[in-house]
Amino acid sequence: MTPQANTLYQQACTLEYQKDLQGAAEKILEALKLNGDEPMLYTKLAGIYTDMDKFDEAITAYEKVIQLRPNDAFVYISMGSIYETLGKYQEALTAYNNALKIFPEYKYNYLNIANVQYQLKDYKSAIENYNMFLGTYAQHAEARKNLAATYLANNNAEKAAYEYEILYEKDSQNFDDYSNFGIALFETKNYEKASEMLQKAIEKDPENTSAHVSLALSYQELEKNDLALAQYEVIFEQKPNLHSLRFDYANLLADMDKNNEALEQYKQYITSFPNDGRAYKNMGLVYKRTKNYNLAIQNYEKAISLNIADADMKKELASCYHFIKDYPNAIKYYDEVLAVDKNDYDVKVNKAIALHAMKKYEAAIELYNDLLTVKSSDVVENNLTEALISQGHEDLKLQNYSKATDEFIKAISRGTKDSYAYYGLAKAYRACKVNDKAAEYYEKAIAMDPEKTLYSNEFAEFISETSSSPDLTQTPVSDNGELPAVVIAEETPSTADSQEAEKAAKNKDLIALADASYKQKNYEDSIKNYKEALKLNPSDEVTLLKIGNIYKLQDDEKNAVDYYKKSVFVNPSYADGWFNLGLVYASQKDVAGSKKCFERVITIDPQYAYAYYALGLAYETEKNKEEAVKNYNLFLKYTKDQNAIQDVQDKLKKLQ
Repeated sequence: MTPQANTLYQQACTLEYQKDLQGAAEKILEALKLNGDEPMLYTKLAGIYTDMDKFDEAITAYEKVIQLRPNDAFVYISMGSIYETLGKYQEALTAYNNALKIFPEYKYNYLNIANVQYQLKDYKSAIENYNMFLGTYAQHAEARKNLAATYLANNNAEKAAYEYEILYEKDSQNFDDYSNFGIALFETKNYEKASEMLQKAIEKDPENTSAHVSLALSYQELEKNDLALAQYEVIFEQKPNLHSLRFDYANLLADMDKNNEALEQYKQYITSFPNDGRAYKNMGLVYKRTKNYNLAIQNYEKAISLNIADADMKKELASCYHFIKDYPNAIKYYDEVLAVDKNDYDVKVNKAIALHAMKKYEAAIELYNDLLTVKSSDVVENNLTEALISQGHEDLKLQNYSKATDEFIKAISRGTKDSYAYYGLAKAYRACKVNDKAAEYYEKAIAMDPEKTLYSNEFAEFISETSSSPDLTQTPVSDNGELPAVVIAEETPSTADSQEAEKAAKNKDLIALADASYKQKNYEDSIKNYKEALKLNPSDEVTLLKIGNIYKLQDDEKNAVDYYKKSVFVNPSYADGWFNLGLVYASQKDVAGSKKCFERVITIDPQYAYAYYALGLAYETEKNKEEAVKNYNLFLKYTKDQNAIQDVQDKLKKLQ
C-alpha cells in the first residue's frame, strides 16, 4: 500500500471508530483511487458498508477482494454472513462451503453451515454439521440449542429432548427454551415432565399458543381433563380459527361425557377438514354411546367411505345395525370384517346371534358349534341350545319329525331346563306314534312348568286319543261258558266329594295365607302361596290376576303381562283380567294393544266404567278428541267414583 493510501486508510479507521461510517467509506474510496489493487482497502470498505447496512455494496467489495486474494476463507465467511442476514440462504451456504474448502480446520464454519442448512430445512445435513462443531466445542450452548431444535424439526423428538435435557441440567437458571423442550417431551410421551416445562413456558410467555396446545394435549393424555379443558379455552380465545385442534378438543369433551359439546366441536372440525374419517368415526362413537344408532350409522358409513379398510369401524357399524335389529346389514359388515380376519371370535359370535335373531337357526347352530371348538363360552352354549330348540319347532311345522327329534334330543342332552324342548320332543314322538315316549316327555314338560296350561291341555288331548275303551257290544265268555267276574274300579260319590272338599279347603287356606302376606307387603311369600294354590286349581283366574298384580307392583311388567294373559286364557270373559292387561300395555306406550283390551272389557261388561276412562285417555293420546269425549262421557254415565268425576269433567272442558 502506498504511503498516501495508507494515510487515508488510517484516517478511515479513526472515523470508523468515531462512528462516522460515511466519512470512513469516503476516505477508503479516495485511497482506492491511489492504490486500486490493495485487498486490504476493499476488505475495510466491505466491513464499513456492512455496518452501514449497504449489503449490496459490501458484497461487491468482497467480490473484489476474492479476485485479488482468492484463497481468503474469511472473506467467504463474511460474504456468507451477509447473505444469511439477507435470508439468501443458498448463497450463504455456497459462500460458507467455499470457505470450508479453503480452510477445513476452522471449526466455527461448521456452525455457520449448520445454521444455514437448518434454514433450508436440510435437517439431516444440519445435524451432521452441528455435531461436527460440538465435537470440538461441546460446551457451546447456542449450538446445542440449535441442534435440539433441528432434531425436533426432523421429527426426532427423543434426541431433541436429550439435547434440551443437557442444556437444562447444565444451567437451569438461564434455560429459556421451555416451549420446545416441553414439546419434545410430549412427543416422547413423557407427559408429566412435558406439562412441567410447558407450564414454565406459559409463565414466561402467556401468549405462546403452541405451549398452550401441547400442555392441553399433555393434560389430556394424563387424564387431567379439567386442566386440559381450561387450556383449550385459553387456546380458542387466543386463536378462534385454530380448527385443526378442534378434533382433540372434541375427544376431550367426549371423554368427559359432554356429548352435545363434543358433537358441536366435531362438526366445526369437519367444516374445515371434511375428509378426515376420524371425526366421523368419533361422532359415531358418541352417537352410539347415547343410543342414537341411526346417526351413529350415518357417521360410521361416512367414515368407512373415507377409509374402506378400517375393520374396527366396520365392527362398530355392524354392532349399531345389530342394536336396531337390522340384522341383514349387521351380517353384511360382520362378513366384511371376517373376510380380513376369519378368526375374529367376537365378530363370529355376533354374527351367529344375528343369524339366530333372523330365525336362520341352522346357520347359527353351525357357527355356534364352530365357536365352541375354539373356546368354551356360557353365552354360546346357551344360544346353541336355544337355537336347537327353535329349529326343532320349525322342523315340527315342516313335518320333518326325525330331524326335529334329533334337535330336541341334542338340546336336552346339553342339560337344558327349557320345558319347551321336552314339549317339542313329546310332539315329535306323538307325530311318529311313539306314544310311550310322547307321554314320558309330555309329563316331563308339565313337571318342569306346571303353569303352562298348553302342555297339560295337549297332554289330556293326547291321552284321550290313545286311551282304549272296552267294547261293551261284545260280552266276554270264560272257557267254561260262564260270565267272568269283572270288577270295575269306580270311585264312590262320597270318596270323590271328600277329596274335592279337601283340595278346595287346602286351596282356600293357601289363598288366605297369600292374601295375608300381600297385605303385609311380603310379596315373595304371597306369590309362593298363590302359586301353590294354583297347583290345586290351575284355572283360578282370580289367583292368576292377583299374582299379576304383585308383579306389576314390583315393576316386573313382563311377568305381570304373563299372568294377566293366563287369567283371560282360563276365563276369556274375565273383565278384570283384560282391564289390568290393558293397563300394563298403556304403561308400555302400546296404545293399540291397550285399546283392544279395554274394548274387550266393555264387550264383556258394558257398564265397566274405568274401561271407558282408560279408552278416553288412549284416544286423547292419539289426539282423537271425538272418541276421547265419547268415552269420557260414558265413564261419567257409569262411574260411582265421585273423586274422578271432577277430573274427567275438567278434561272434557279442555277437549270441547
